[in-house]
Amino acid sequence: MNELVKVKEVINQLGEIHLDHVALACESLTAAMKIYQDLGFIFSDQIEEIVEQKVKVAFAQIDVSSKIELLEPTSDDSPVAKFLQQKGPGIHHLCFKVPDIIKKSQELKQKGYQLLYEHPKVGAHGCLVNFIHPKSAEGVLIELSQEKK
Repeated sequence: MNELVKVKEVINQLGEIHLDHVALACESLTAAMKIYQDLGFIFSDQIEEIVEQKVKVAFAQIDVSSKIELLEPTSDDSPVAKFLQQKGPGIHHLCFKVPDIIKKSQELKQKGYQLLYEHPKVGAHGCLVNFIHPKSAEGVLIELSQEKK
């Protein structure tokens, strides 16, 4: 079986699940955006503040389905500020778009994964989001996101 057939089989198994974005923690959106703009990426004019998470975010499209998300804390007690204090700037999490976040969250809980929230919360662009705790995912914070309906 050639590699293209294998890739198509994996895509069929995943269905509507795909990489939505790679999130990068930074101390300054302006400074971080310049790096990716110099590479040729174009950021949305809209910088969004997610008050509950105490963070500002900026997005640039990578390809037809994936983006870079830059995260800047708006408070010293935000989860992203704590991440920066412990690890410095860098990859914060991977986000996968799912068609039904409640169903996927239940499936993952039944398989023994620890989620950060009991119920999904509203994230950037009004999407419903939840996270798989890094302790359940080999040290990687994984976000699940469902577009608002």
